[in-house]
Amino acid sequence: MTTNISTPFNKVVALTIALFACLQMALAQTNAITGTVKNEQGETLVGALVLATGTTERAVTNIDGHFSLNAAPGQMLQVSYVGMITQQVKAQAKPMTIVMKADSRMVDEVVVTGYQNIRSRVYTGAATSVKMNDIKLEGIADLSRMLEGRVAGLSIQNISGTFGSAPRINIRGGASIIGNVQPLWVIDGVVYEDLVHLNLDQLASGDAATLVGSAVAGLNPADIEDIQVLKDASATSVYGARALNGVIVVTTKSGKRETPLRVTYATENTIRMKPRYSQFDLLNSQETMALYQEMNDKGYFGIRNALYGRRAGVYHELYRGLSTINPATGQYQIANTAEARNAFLRDREYANTDWFDLLFTFNPTTTHSLTFAGGGKNMATYASVGFYYDSGWTIADKVSRLTANIKSTFYFNDKMRATLSAQGNIRSQEAPGTMPQRKNHTLGVFERDFDINPFSYALGTSRTLRPYNVDGTLAYYRNNWAPFNILNEYANNSTHVDVLDFKLQAEGSYQLTADLALKPLFSVRRANTITTHEVNEGSNVVQAFRANDNPTVAQDNIYLVRDKDNPLQQPKVGLTHGGLFNRTETSMTSVLARLALDFDKRIGQHDLKAFAFSEVRVANRTNQPFQGYGIQYDRGNQVYTNPLIFDKLTNEGNATLDCTNATNAA
Repeated sequence: MTTNISTPFNKVVALTIALFACLQMALAQTNAITGTVKNEQGETLVGALVLATGTTERAVTNIDGHFSLNAAPGQMLQVSYVGMITQQVKAQAKPMTIVMKADSRMVDEVVVTGYQNIRSRVYTGAATSVKMNDIKLEGIADLSRMLEGRVAGLSIQNISGTFGSAPRINIRGGASIIGNVQPLWVIDGVVYEDLVHLNLDQLASGDAATLVGSAVAGLNPADIEDIQVLKDASATSVYGARALNGVIVVTTKSGKRETPLRVTYATENTIRMKPRYSQFDLLNSQETMALYQEMNDKGYFGIRNALYGRRAGVYHELYRGLSTINPATGQYQIANTAEARNAFLRDREYANTDWFDLLFTFNPTTTHSLTFAGGGKNMATYASVGFYYDSGWTIADKVSRLTANIKSTFYFNDKMRATLSAQGNIRSQEAPGTMPQRKNHTLGVFERDFDINPFSYALGTSRTLRPYNVDGTLAYYRNNWAPFNILNEYANNSTHVDVLDFKLQAEGSYQLTADLALKPLFSVRRANTITTHEVNEGSNVVQAFRANDNPTVAQDNIYLVRDKDNPLQQPKVGLTHGGLFNRTETSMTSVLARLALDFDKRIGQHDLKAFAFSEVRVANRTNQPFQGYGIQYDRGNQVYTNPLIFDKLTNEGNATLDCTNATNAA
């Protein structure tokens, strides 16, 4: 039998030849596709990405806008470029020209100046826009602090960490070295007037007035949508000289049409860490005591300076113990022997008191926010209620704030709409008592008496001192010629702040033509603050006003009353009974009415824009400070005032009662 093997072999050969032919055809079809990518103005685009869909083949245009990649004619190419609409085109064997179109959603970002919305590509000034979601910091309830480090050219210096205190804000450097450089705040198109006018000295020193100096401390960050920072002189063309230091424009959230009601609840609970001495280059108690010993050997701590001087610490306690008899034993509190003195100093050497741990706490801050947003065909509404509570980073401060906001937009037709909004906040705050800063013209420095700021105290107080004695009682040393203990001072010297701020606003828009709109606006705001500073008889302040242990102390004590007609006479005590009561009530009423015409027409690639407005603005401020002396808090607030204290105030040029009323109109 004969077997024929030629047929299968021929089939294999034929199949192989067919496969090679198909491969050659495929290779012939996959050519190098070339082309150029341009924009609508005919300019070549460098860095455009060209991708052959379904493959890993890709190319990036060179400096001339050219690209080359392997693809088959007719295959889809995806071309993308920043700021342009991504396109899908078919590959061609001949050189291609691809024209990219601008993405209006990316290019036409809007700069909000407060008066009008301008497309960023035609805005000629320097402005930076940030979204609230990008800068929001958990645990921070003050908007001005959130902007720190988030906007180029914006410098924020926090003089105090106390809530509500106004930081010093500079936009593109300080415009003045002695004047106020605070920017202008604009919220929803209306200038937000400061509750009080602060000078540079108050901002730099952390004066008590700064507790109500922040224009935006009453804003709930959850209500903020967008923030624009106008940096250059173009802002003055709209706001005038008030915008010399820049403008910060805040836009609050609004509801959206034809969206279902959305209810959102958010809460934040934050714990702050205590400062540590390891963060600062400071001496511990052993290093401090070594320095004290050297100074004592050189005669700096004599009895007169340590026992009767204005300020003294460890050596004051030593000399006081050496000269004070213990009634229970009939012996001196510290025996006048080398062993007893060294034992006392050794005990202070190893005290190493951690003032940061004593004065700061881990108390949490709590924020609650409840928002409602939604709208129908003819109306959109946004409403919120927020509550912020800080039980105190230090043992001397506490704050609570309640905010409410509602904004409703009514769409009457395609041409006309109106927006009604109301914002309000109530704040109650406790802080350490503080005195105003004064200028020492003799030494050329600023001084503040009775400064009990917790951070400043912990940073500047010797760690050889102790807050408590061995028996658990408070340990006192000398400050302003009187006994001083920081814990006792916080219990007898405090400041309380109450703030009530409310604003009503109505604005509308009527489209006269397709390019011309009429925009009226009316806003009224009322704010009232009451700051009370209570100083009890047990405080170091009152004791300093009465310190006249001996003629030496009386002559040195600047808080006693001197007879200007008889300077050689022994100074007298002016505050013989009771304590101090300082109260400052500030109120502010601002009214704004504006009528504007906004023309905006786009002709091809050209924009024609015009804006005209007429505005009436009135701001009326009233400031009523009061200083009371001789208030007996432990006797039903009875007043027992010695006339000598008024002689002292008159001689120093101070007023006990004043009223300032200022009205600004434009």
